[in-house]
Amino acid sequence: MPQKGRGILLSMSTTETNRTPAPRRATIADVARAAGVSGSTASVVFSGKTKVSDATRQRVLDAAAELGYAGPDPRAASLRTGRSGIVAVVLEEHLRTAFLDPVKTATMDGLTDALATLGSGVLLLRHDPGGENPVTLDTAPVDAVVLLSCTPRTYESLDVIRARGLPVVVIEGDGGADAAHVELDSDEASAQLNTHLRDLGHEDVAIVTLPFGLDLERGFVTEEQIARIRVEITARRLRDVRQAFPDAQVVQSEGSFIDEGVLAGRLLLDVPEDGPRRRPTAIIAQSDLLAAGVVRAAEELGLRVPEDVSVTGFDGVEVDGLGGHVLTTVVQPSAEKGRAAGAAVARMLRGEPASSQLLNCTFRIGTTTGPAARS
Repeated sequence: MPQKGRGILLSMSTTETNRTPAPRRATIADVARAAGVSGSTASVVFSGKTKVSDATRQRVLDAAAELGYAGPDPRAASLRTGRSGIVAVVLEEHLRTAFLDPVKTATMDGLTDALATLGSGVLLLRHDPGGENPVTLDTAPVDAVVLLSCTPRTYESLDVIRARGLPVVVIEGDGGADAAHVELDSDEASAQLNTHLRDLGHEDVAIVTLPFGLDLERGFVTEEQIARIRVEITARRLRDVRQAFPDAQVVQSEGSFIDEGVLAGRLLLDVPEDGPRRRPTAIIAQSDLLAAGVVRAAEELGLRVPEDVSVTGFDGVEVDGLGGHVLTTVVQPSAEKGRAAGAAVARMLRGEPASSQLLNCTFRIGTTTGPAARS
């Protein structure tokens, strides 16, 4: 009779002979026999590591299709090589937020392109040991790790990565001597941007930054807070600008979003004529999304860009909401960053020492900058 077990009806067979054996999974040896080729020839058709004639390749694929063979069992490959075929990418924010950023999207495109040559998959992780996600860097079966967002939260992952002995690549951040690094050289491009604004007569300049990593709310920041910035990207871009404009007003945003740029723009531009602060003639934003928000804020307040206020960004990405403007900005090689990180992973998995790469940025003059408005 049927028996109940925890609410599930279990049908118990009385004899072993009533069971239908599960069909055997076709193997590469079966495919080779059916195609009339050696096992090694059949294997290289699927691995792509050695060229075979088109006729032989097609014969092997036809035999595989007839037998229902989809390819090598990844579990067997994992046992044979001691690798999972997976590279973890650690993000600071939730995925729904991370991929609103066109820079991260382009970087991930470049990274996955590079890892595709290894036959590796990508596991996206937000390292959160205290969270509910059972898959963390402590337990995930991965061969290497890429830190995509270098903040205090993601740097906490380095201890776990090193304890596991995993190769690690850090994009725009200091991961230590045992990590490979992909860095941007923006010094020359930033200097050109500063000179461009100086030549246009701008002296009253403000800066809208990315987060400091100090759990500060958006708004004006003090010199003491600037000295304690914990996010290297923010610190580096701020330092590049303040070399030319040391007295620039500084407003911190809570992330690289157009809405954050709108809020920062209102803080800087919506000021009374007899107030304690002067309205800047130029605003330098640390991302193009923030810059687009500043442009929108200026237009909401009835100001013209660039006649009343000039606006610059950083990234060189396509941004909605700029109308007919082309943003004056520093252009970074976002996709190349990802490809360089993927190449570094490949070298480290081959047993080669960690090596770093420095990529250059370029300065682009658009239509959002013009001569400084007269007081």
